[in-house]
Amino acid sequence: MSGLPPGDPQLVSMIVNHLKTQGLFDQFRRECLADVDTKPAYLNLKQRVDNFVSNHLSNHTWSPHLNKNQLRNNIRQLVLQSGMLEQGVDRIVAQVVDPKINHIFRPQVERVVREFLSPERLEEKLKQKAAQAEQQGFSLQKPNLSSYVCPTIVRTYYT
Repeated sequence: MSGLPPGDPQLVSMIVNHLKTQGLFDQFRRECLADVDTKPAYLNLKQRVDNFVSNHLSNHTWSPHLNKNQLRNNIRQLVLQSGMLEQGVDRIVAQVVDPKINHIFRPQVERVVREFLSPERLEEKLKQKAAQAEQQGFSLQKPNLSSYVCPTIVRTYYT
């Protein structure tokens, strides 16, 4: 991990995992789901799917021997193949998620990423590693900070 550049997949993965442990993704999901059923794009998609299913079912005669699971799977496949879900979901995202990105989500993500990359957090990680090593009978004399952050940060804050 020595000097991971911005955008490095390993660094991105670490940051995403940290965001998850902070509960940000769950919070964002709750905020979006709270709004979704009031938006015109959702209501339009729901109506389109309901009409599509009703029209399809009107072509079938109900009987006690009707295989409901097969019919349900057939309708599901037809809805997926129609493309209406993809278009509808894109519109829902545009109405629910996009307005929140710059004003709500981005500032929170940037704050958590800054905290994750901060020198204080680095020191905390190093202290935890040292304590773990001592418990296992090892001694850490001089930690290699470059294995945690890029060398520029190490030179700036620790030299």
